[in-house]
Amino acid sequence: MAYSGWMLPNASVAMCALDPIILYELSMINQIIRDETWLEAERRGYCVPADDRIVRDNVCGVVLRIGQQLRESARRARASECC
Repeated sequence: MAYSGWMLPNASVAMCALDPIILYELSMINQIIRDETWLEAERRGYCVPADDRIVRDNVCGVVLRIGQQLRESARRARASECC
């Protein structure tokens, strides 16, 4: 996936290589960004960039609401892989 301004760049993957939970969270956050960008485009009736102010605000709100759930889900997924 190409870096589109606000999406998390592939370089961040190398930075987090030691923590698989963070890698899982980053992939989920990228999905939230894509979903919120699509949803805002649907609301407005035209394409919007991922770094649009409203998209960013919505992504931050979602991540703040579900951040703990993301971490717990990542831990459960990691534990099931290890056993």
